[in-house]
Amino acid sequence: MEQQYEHGVNTKIIHAGRRPCPENMALSTPIYQTSTFGFDEVLKTGIPRGKYVYSRFSNPTNTMLEIKMAALERGDCAVSFGSGMAAITAAILTMLKSGDHLIADEVLYGSTYEFLNKGAPRFGFEVSFVDTSDTDQVIDAIKDTTKLIFFETPANPTLKLIDIKAITEIAAEAGLRTIVDNTFLTPYFQRPLELGADVVVHSATKYLNGHGDALGGIIIAPFEFAEAVRAGVLRDMGGALSPFNAFLILRGTQTLSVRMERHAQNAREIAAFLKKKAEVNEVFYPGLDRKLAHSKSLREQMSGFGGVVSFEVHGGLNESLKFLNSLKLCTLAVSLGDTASLIEHPGLMTHSVVPKGDRDRIGITDGLIRLSVGLESVEDIKADIEQAFDQK
Repeated sequence: MEQQYEHGVNTKIIHAGRRPCPENMALSTPIYQTSTFGFDEVLKTGIPRGKYVYSRFSNPTNTMLEIKMAALERGDCAVSFGSGMAAITAAILTMLKSGDHLIADEVLYGSTYEFLNKGAPRFGFEVSFVDTSDTDQVIDAIKDTTKLIFFETPANPTLKLIDIKAITEIAAEAGLRTIVDNTFLTPYFQRPLELGADVVVHSATKYLNGHGDALGGIIIAPFEFAEAVRAGVLRDMGGALSPFNAFLILRGTQTLSVRMERHAQNAREIAAFLKKKAEVNEVFYPGLDRKLAHSKSLREQMSGFGGVVSFEVHGGLNESLKFLNSLKLCTLAVSLGDTASLIEHPGLMTHSVVPKGDRDRIGITDGLIRLSVGLESVEDIKADIEQAFDQK
């Protein structure tokens, strides 16, 4: 039997899900900007399987994005959503029922933390926040009612690394499922499904889109789970991705490989630059994580370290605000993955919903700054940081 040939990731980034339009052979995926789809006739058997009906359920433009993302993450299929949070909440709501318990890492994107801390209990879920980089803490947190482990790696905003394979092996042995948020590294640098994860989620708003002009979210999962998401939470709660935004994200994914390489190259240089600055207490970047030297599985789960660098400045809140307000090139803004460098204060911005005591305990101090390193000339980013630190 002839072995099936599999394209490399760079080829998949361009060609997966890309089909000439059957009407006129247009090479770019058309924007099917319609809310509903017509039928040729009414059938006694109901709607034929696979027929487009209403864009809240599915849309041809969205389908092309879903095919591409399933191919890139090497999953069965994908479901698109109007935002990353819509994807995250849909995955969790599909997986859990009232009375279930989930384990989540203690370092999460602020809105994810807020949903699990305040929203999930309204659905009857119990949540334990632990340091999932410590497998003993994960094992100790497992209960009879535990069904799910959820984490990001690298974690937002401390860039903490979590051993995906170690956690998925613990989960499999205990009969649990895992969801991994792969937003920071994308499938170009990391593919959690290959390491045993059950479901991968993305904020497609970030690196997948890459241009800061569209919101979106993606779930990549086994076929049965993806179908349950589409027929349940997506259909009934309505967090659908617009076809226009699907088109923009599809456009962005075509340059994912070259953008991620440049983001990572610039970030490595900025991390090294910041380590030499007297104004900086500590630099957090996956390539600098001490655990990498001692963990073969951590080294092997990533082929690159991404474009986000966090660092803690001397002087806490006052000095961090003085620095941020003195920048000229780096834009003070939430979000990440844009072509431009975006910088923010997690404690006051993206993670302000986390109580201060908890922020301090997990490393989100008043002096912590998160920088999404853009595609500018790296010397210009350095110069901007330099002049901001020089302001007295």
